[in-house]
Amino acid sequence: MLKESVLKALSDQVNAEFYSAYLYFGMSAYADRLGYRGVANWLYVQSREEMAHAVHIYRHILERGESPALGDIKAPPASFGSIKEVFEKVLAHERHVSDLINKIASIAMGEQDHATYNFLAWYVSEQVEEEANAEELLSKVKLADNNTGAMYNLDASLAARKFVDPFPQTGD
Repeated sequence: MLKESVLKALSDQVNAEFYSAYLYFGMSAYADRLGYRGVANWLYVQSREEMAHAVHIYRHILERGESPALGDIKAPPASFGSIKEVFEKVLAHERHVSDLINKIASIAMGEQDHATYNFLAWYVSEQVEEEANAEELLSKVKLADNNTGAMYNLDASLAARKFVDPFPQTGD
């Protein structure tokens, strides 16, 4: 059984993960409209990962004998500026998600919910990786700025990204 504060924080995170998926889905469509199909693919895969995170947290709540409180998911922006601005927003968003995960981990420890704290350890590590990936991509986009050949190559390399379910054992 989850304490109310942990349940609320986890439920809020399920909603935040669904918003992340929605945000990256919108960014993917935007990049596609600009003709950056590789960037669109990278963002689409990112969206699928965020959905997997939402379901994984949702299942943790259920396994602990509770039901998540699902809330409204706001619409993401329709326009994001340049591809550089897209990746600036990706990095800012991943930093925001890291803050959310860290707060939930602190709540879980404060409530001495070691099972949830242990569950969240994967997310803490994942967010380090997510921020590093976003920083690297933003750096590459900045390096390619105003160089159409370099941007073409970067876009082509991002087209190769494939979705790998981070939780295959759960059948998501």
